Amino acid sequence: MFPKAVDQHKEDRPLIPNGLGVIYVLASAIYLFLLYFLKNDAALPLAGCILFGGFMGLIDDWMDLRWRFKAFLPIFASLPLAVLRAGNPVMATYILGKIDFSKFHLNGYPVGEIFFYFVVIPIIVTVATNAINQLGGLNGLETVCPSIVMIGLMVTSTNNALLFIPLAINLILAAFNYVGKIFVGNTGSFAIGITLASYAIIANNEQTLLISILPYIFNSALILLNVFLVGKTAHLILKGSKLRSDSKRSLLTLITYYKPLTERKLVLAVSFLVMFSTFVSIFVWSIW
Repeated sequence: MFPKAVDQHKEDRPLIPNGLGVIYVLASAIYLFLLYFLKNDAALPLAGCILFGGFMGLIDDWMDLRWRFKAFLPIFASLPLAVLRAGNPVMATYILGKIDFSKFHLNGYPVGEIFFYFVVIPIIVTVATNAINQLGGLNGLETVCPSIVMIGLMVTSTNNALLFIPLAINLILAAFNYVGKIFVGNTGSFAIGITLASYAIIANNEQTLLISILPYIFNSALILLNVFLVGKTAHLILKGSKLRSDSKRSLLTLITYYKPLTERKLVLAVSFLVMFSTFVSIFVWSIW
């Protein structure tokens, strides 16, 4: 039923059903449309973002887009947030305090709000989605780690009913993805990443997202620095049942450079890092 892809990090390189992230997209969208029908207005823009993200990920799965093109796709996925004016233009930050974009006007035009909805929001969605998408390639990374961040966002938000079914579906997929039975593909990775970024904006909880995804940001920074300064990309080497690396060009290669690990142990190591950063985000939120 689903196309199959080679599991590159297994000795026998089995063929695994790919693209099952479409289940996440459809189930989440249907649930959110039902919530919108029940008068939860925030559900509509989130559903739109997930559908946009899933569609763009599906295009990437079909066409294998180059990163130079794929990196900008989340800009389009942020359109439902801007058009439906989701999110609060009074953005709370821990360092700069509250930034009220609605106060800035020019000749009677709300340039501050326009800037927030059509510049700030696309930047947040694009950066967060790409960072989450880049830390992938191993069974479980695209599902287990985002589930942890999703839980952190739910703990620190009031409208957490939006994420009940997305989290449940993601955890079900994670159970099969972690053991190497399925791949969610870019369809799932994009949709899940955009879910986190969009929900954080809708819940006015961008700072929790920022702290939670610090391991993702660190990974992306390592990858981009090496690509632009050295011209080399990160890759893992399978030796026996363990993954190792002869470079430090990403979070995964940094860990395996010092200690070769099996795929599952490497995913657990990254999951613990994400769990720690998410715990820190919840702690900071609780005392702020």
